[in-house]
Amino acid sequence: MLPKFSVSILVLIFLFSFFGVYLYDGSAYILNANSILISPSLQHPFGTDRLGRDILARVIEGGKISLMIGIGSAFIASFIGLFLGSIAGYYRGIVDKSFIVLVDLFLTFPTFFLLLALVSYVNASALVLIVVISITGWMTTARLIRAESFKITQQPYISILNIAKVSKLKILFKYYTPILAPIYFVSFTFGVGGAILAESGLSFLGLGIVAPQMSWGSILSGGKDVVEIAWWVSFFPGLMIFLVTFSLINISNYLQQLTNRKQIQT
Repeated sequence: MLPKFSVSILVLIFLFSFFGVYLYDGSAYILNANSILISPSLQHPFGTDRLGRDILARVIEGGKISLMIGIGSAFIASFIGLFLGSIAGYYRGIVDKSFIVLVDLFLTFPTFFLLLALVSYVNASALVLIVVISITGWMTTARLIRAESFKITQQPYISILNIAKVSKLKILFKYYTPILAPIYFVSFTFGVGGAILAESGLSFLGLGIVAPQMSWGSILSGGKDVVEIAWWVSFFPGLMIFLVTFSLINISNYLQQLTNRKQIQT
């Protein structure tokens, strides 16, 4: 029941972010000196910020950026992890040793501080953040994939396929990918929530999305100075981040349980 509820929440938030603009005619950019820090009302359901901008319209607009960053970076990071991990587990030897050195090198630096270091040298945008978060978020997936690839490589039918000189790419795509797919999807769902939180943290520190673009993180950051007198400025974007992250964690846990059941049955 809980996974279905979580999926429903994600679908509603997706529709809200990408199609809400067609249902709500408020502007995310227009400044209004007569509507500064108005609390939630019928005219402004989520209230306004200290520049008189409509929070509901900004949350809708910011959702596009946050979700694109989350999905884009999670997809790339998980794909990198799948690619490198499966190759390391299949080829082993010098390839696997090089993989371990590369992963250890990335894990030497705390992920968030590595993000800060990379972002501080470039102007942040949605595309830049997707690339940067992807670069710093593939290691866990790669290690899981590598461990599972080792198990697959030790199976007798893989040895038979190698003796028969079947193409290595065919072996990887036909026999490894279906088994590794559940791990990929679990890592992907975790990655989306982690990427959204990473972007929000960077935006909160002033290193994320730059105006006039906006994300849930940048909107949340904009309300930190007035949180005592205008709680709604930070509350609603924070609520969106919480709902997406909470739902993705529930879905990830459910997918992990399904994967564990299949492994026990086999």
